[in-house]
Amino acid sequence: MLAHWFSQPILAIAALFLGAIVGALTAFFGQVLQRVNDIRDMHPVYWIPALALAGVVIVFTYKKVGKGTERGMGLVFDAAHGKEREIPLRLIPLIMAATWITHLFGGSSGREGVAMQIGGTLGHNISSKIPVENAPRILLISGMAAGFAGLFQTPMAAIAISLEILIAGHLALTALLPATVAAITAYKVSEMLGISRFTLDLNSFSPDWNLASLLYSESGLNVYFILKLAALGLIFGIVGGGFAKLLSLSRKFFALRFPNPVKRVAVMGAVLSVFMLLLWLGRYSGLGTNLVDMCFANPAALTAGDAGIYAYDWLFKLVLTIVTLSVGFQGGEVTPLFTIGATLGAVVATIVGVPLPLAAALGYAAVFGAATNTLFAPIFIGAEMFGFDTLPAFFIACTVAYLCNGGQCIYGQKKIRLR
Repeated sequence: MLAHWFSQPILAIAALFLGAIVGALTAFFGQVLQRVNDIRDMHPVYWIPALALAGVVIVFTYKKVGKGTERGMGLVFDAAHGKEREIPLRLIPLIMAATWITHLFGGSSGREGVAMQIGGTLGHNISSKIPVENAPRILLISGMAAGFAGLFQTPMAAIAISLEILIAGHLALTALLPATVAAITAYKVSEMLGISRFTLDLNSFSPDWNLASLLYSESGLNVYFILKLAALGLIFGIVGGGFAKLLSLSRKFFALRFPNPVKRVAVMGAVLSVFMLLLWLGRYSGLGTNLVDMCFANPAALTAGDAGIYAYDWLFKLVLTIVTLSVGFQGGEVTPLFTIGATLGAVVATIVGVPLPLAAALGYAAVFGAATNTLFAPIFIGAEMFGFDTLPAFFIACTVAYLCNGGQCIYGQKKIRLR
């Protein structure tokens, strides 16, 4: 008992320093990444044709100096589960540089994996100096929370995803205090260094509706509208789970088809560059935030077409992201998942009968939750980005998506059954 009470302040102090370092690193990483994407968008025909060469550089560098770090999030998960004793610090500069290169030359990938690897690696290494039982796992989780919070500026979602991501159906509550300290510290540090988060007030879109009026009528809860939200959740759950499953299958397929990793990334990098150029000069390159912005740019948009979103945007982004990450390029999956969900929501909004901004926002969070097999993180990320008055809608859609994802996950986490 006394050991527990003494360990919590020690871990909280360590988490404070960890959060500050991770917040600074994620701010640097995020600002460079934004600049890299801006450079590519200004001159896509200069950069995208060299995607295959960029991939070869990435794979060759990992092979020569990476040695064990190429597993990325898999290595972090294995360390959290006690299967690995060490996460080399060289993972941090390698994953940052490889992700910048992937984005500069037009690959479709995200960034959260980088932030969580930065935080998890630092947390695990710092733990060697902390004389507390289970410190490596607790500070690794805290570092992951700090990385997510520092990059996305959503500390509540960051705390939630770090606690629930390692084991499906289980919250690592022993890390609650240090994860909270690390996440809030990283959030504030990265904010002071210039990182801002995407936020939007859904109720500002139209004077004709607000979420409260849609959810509640004079007779109480609007069951018909709740069923619409559940229908959206079903769609988002299937797509998110499908993304995770296809990503797993794609990685196995390309590994078997091209056993040589250099040849794999060279051949498929060339194929990807052709498609990226043909499909509107990089419309699907990088993070996909260009498409998310389009979903919410026109307050008068009633259909996806009005917003400039094509019916197949979500599908192209899904396929190109899966291929990019399967053949050797680096980055994360979450930001593309935001894009896939938002564009899908915009497309199905009129079919289901939900206002387009609301459907796009729900898809933004729920597809991410379904693909990561998490429940609380997407609910909080929706509330933090779109307003806490929207929380009931996110709760319904994200819960249904979580239940309908087929038990899939983009990360190699252990699956357990709640009793």
